[in-house]
Amino acid sequence: MSRLDSETKRKLREMGVASLVDTIEAQDDALTLGVVFEERIKIAVDDAHATFTHSKVEGLVRRAGLRYPNADLRRVDMIEQRGLDRGVIAQLGTCQFLTR
Repeated sequence: MSRLDSETKRKLREMGVASLVDTIEAQDDALTLGVVFEERIKIAVDDAHATFTHSKVEGLVRRAGLRYPNADLRRVDMIEQRGLDRGVIAQLGTCQFLTR
């Protein structure tokens, strides 16, 4: 895929899709040789969307002011003195309590 010209990049950035420009520019021509245009655009959009979603989640976590913003159920210290039940922790991790 030929690289985008500066005017096209400017227009895309003006439209608020700078991450799409970045992902298109980052595509490796050697790895995508023979891939049809539509598939290359799909890959670029998927990458840009993942970047957008990640940034959005990071912003939400930051604004939430969480005490432990990097907390992860997979890293809960399950020492016996804490009295935590592994099954209950696993159920909480599924978030099924939200639908109930």
